[in-house]
Amino acid sequence: DDLLVFTSRRPGKNDNDRDHLGRYFDKVYYSTKDESGKWVMAKPFGKKINNSDHNAAAGLSADGKKLIIYRSDNNGDLFISDFKNGKWKSPKNMGKKINSDGHDASASFSYDRLKIYLSSDRSGGFGGHDLYMSSLNDKEKWNKAVNMGAKINTAYDEISLVALPDEKTYYFSSNGHNSMGGYDIFKITYEDGVWSEPVNLGYPINTPDDDVLYSVSMDGQSAYIASSRNDSSMHDIYKVTFPTKVKYTVDELDGLLLVIMKRGAILPDMDAAINIKKMNLTVLKGTIYDEYSKEPLYASIELTDNSTNKVVATFTSNEQTGKYLVSLPSGKDYGIAVKAENCLFHSENISIKNEKGYKEIVKDISLKRIAVGSKVVLKNVFFASGKAKLSSSSKTELDNLLKLLNDIPNLKLEIAGHTDSVGKASSNKKLSAKRAQAVVDFLVKNGISSDRLVSKGYGEDKPVASNKTKEGRQQNRRTEFEVIAR
Repeated sequence: DDLLVFTSRRPGKNDNDRDHLGRYFDKVYYSTKDESGKWVMAKPFGKKINNSDHNAAAGLSADGKKLIIYRSDNNGDLFISDFKNGKWKSPKNMGKKINSDGHDASASFSYDRLKIYLSSDRSGGFGGHDLYMSSLNDKEKWNKAVNMGAKINTAYDEISLVALPDEKTYYFSSNGHNSMGGYDIFKITYEDGVWSEPVNLGYPINTPDDDVLYSVSMDGQSAYIASSRNDSSMHDIYKVTFPTKVKYTVDELDGLLLVIMKRGAILPDMDAAINIKKMNLTVLKGTIYDEYSKEPLYASIELTDNSTNKVVATFTSNEQTGKYLVSLPSGKDYGIAVKAENCLFHSENISIKNEKGYKEIVKDISLKRIAVGSKVVLKNVFFASGKAKLSSSSKTELDNLLKLLNDIPNLKLEIAGHTDSVGKASSNKKLSAKRAQAVVDFLVKNGISSDRLVSKGYGEDKPVASNKTKEGRQQNRRTEFEVIAR
């Protein structure tokens, strides 16, 4: 919630920078917060984003690394730009699967960047601008955009759909449905393959004027909208703050309970009633850095659903600061693999099956260099209690280890098993040896020479935490690998 990207039509350095109607060209701007939490003066993006025509910010990915831009080419097309090496790359047309001969305008990413939602008045819709969805295929190409159906789309215009991280709750703008006038913001949910009826968010979020581009902050405590209220002929940006110590998202509105802020001024409050529900979301954030030099690292972060062994999203850390942010809808267990060039991967297991509400986890991650003596705990390798058979949910982690060995053919590893101190020491040593060998057997079965692998079971001999606590015993029950030759 520290970066705001938006579109503005304002005077630039050249007062002649106008279209054929005498209007200033739309340009993409950004603002960040200072140390006191206040927005600094907005600046325009550079010439790679803002060319000499109309340019509008259509959608920014959750990690801030991909930006969809609207340009007036071909009656209005969508372009995409990537943030690499500290710079935004030249935008590329998103192609015929996304764009059409019609007017292709507002767009947004799903939180995992695997879907985009766009608005278009292309032929074959319900009328006016309809909302469409496209998903990324296995070849990292966008599939043909499909109409989102009659529950959302009307004979009028639907634009600017955004999905919350749970991918069950959506907000969009429409001048159809039961609009108060102009565009209003609606909420709709998707459960078990069925869309709910759209719900108008009501006053004060909606007015008889145009209210569009509803965007909820990650913690669910605030939102931003663009509105032409207060006799303004143009859209201004407003902030909506949900005044409660507990973090919620809006369910249904009846009257006025929210605080709307414009340019720092708080509008008068009135009596109202509001039904609210908790946002079940965990945010994992921190900094990724080199364990030896302490320098920040640019790394990829793979998010795996442990119940299916599928990588559901890939994020990256900031190239300059090493900071990362991953949003995790609650109700599942996730595996996370962090990878950077010339480093061993790092894994985490995030169990949030029973988490309720909004939660933030701050975790700084150090990556070890690929060097003799470096050790890594395989936090997503699982065994049943007292058994040496690998759980099916271990596969993604083992595949990462397999890839490491395939990528570096001269790498040799010791696979080590460890236990807590519960039970007989001799039994623990045997169990740990069998577990280490199970990992070696998987690697050999998948093409790695046994000459490159050594398995050892240390039992309870090398604890990393106290065996007097449940948490300590859990840390001591581990499988790890150590680089023994390169």
